[in-house]
Amino acid sequence: MKSFPTAAQLTGKRLLACALIATAGISMSTNAAPHFTTFDPPGSVATTSRSISNGAVTGYYQDAVGFYHGFVRSPGGISTVVDIAGASNTYAGSIDTEGTVTGFYTEGTLNHGFLRTIDGTVQTFDPPGSFGTIALSIANGAITGFYYDINNVPHGYVRWRGGEIEVFDPAGSVYTNPTSINSSGVITGLYQDSSSRFHGFLRDPDGSITRFDPSGSTYTAPVSINTNGAVTGFYYDSLGDIHGLVRAADGGLIGFDLVRGNSTQPSGIDDKGYVAGFVFDNNFAGHGFLKFPDGNVKTFDPRNSAFTRVESIDQDGGAITGEYADPHNFFFHGFILTP
Repeated sequence: MKSFPTAAQLTGKRLLACALIATAGISMSTNAAPHFTTFDPPGSVATTSRSISNGAVTGYYQDAVGFYHGFVRSPGGISTVVDIAGASNTYAGSIDTEGTVTGFYTEGTLNHGFLRTIDGTVQTFDPPGSFGTIALSIANGAITGFYYDINNVPHGYVRWRGGEIEVFDPAGSVYTNPTSINSSGVITGLYQDSSSRFHGFLRDPDGSITRFDPSGSTYTAPVSINTNGAVTGFYYDSLGDIHGLVRAADGGLIGFDLVRGNSTQPSGIDDKGYVAGFVFDNNFAGHGFLKFPDGNVKTFDPRNSAFTRVESIDQDGGAITGEYADPHNFFFHGFILTP
């Protein structure tokens, strides 16, 4: 599968290049500077802050021994470790407006899905026939992600609030990767066809699936859907350049690029149409951005960041979370940006 480079994958000379152009925070408004809160769960040597909802953040971190643990950080700043009993590694990845968290964990050689309610109750799950389950997104208690069958082929699934699981694939798919679900149960994601082309899709709760691709795309990767059904993500063109993408609720497609960089990757879209993400510059350093509904774009970095990766934007409040690299030791730390 063709993949977009992540902060954690930037090592050696490429990460050194990031450190050489470390910048101070850039204002997102001409009237006021944004407020950054940086954090790490206790014992973390590398923090990934994956999702934010109503000011609460979830993600995972690596400890000094090399194991991964999930965490939930309350709006007040208290971090709670999320470790599934019997797991060697736990990865929390998404939180909804009720404070319910989903993710996956490793037990033996297999991954399994889990959900954790706000009171700490944990349920684990796997779709029928799963030989490895990845849970990626939750909204109103419904979860989507993908699982591998006995032949190591990935298929999409949705686990509804009551626990029922439906599995699905777009017609012609040989690789299905749902990425995001909204509170109405509409799912977006990407799939690969038999000619190795990747396409975006929307799946309605009744099971109907709509395929979409921006003009000139050779690889379409939707990553987030808001309550209104608008989608954001990115796509590759025939030259291998990466462009931002917004699909309006009515189906209109808009591609966009940031002047500052050569690879634009949105990460989330909120209910007002603000798009948050990050962009690579010509030195392979990542910088955060916020695209306003009127098309204006502001870029930002936490102070002294060598690399900024945006993961999520709060659906209601517009707060942004992600991680950034320390230029002195290249350790990654979580951040919350309040505009």
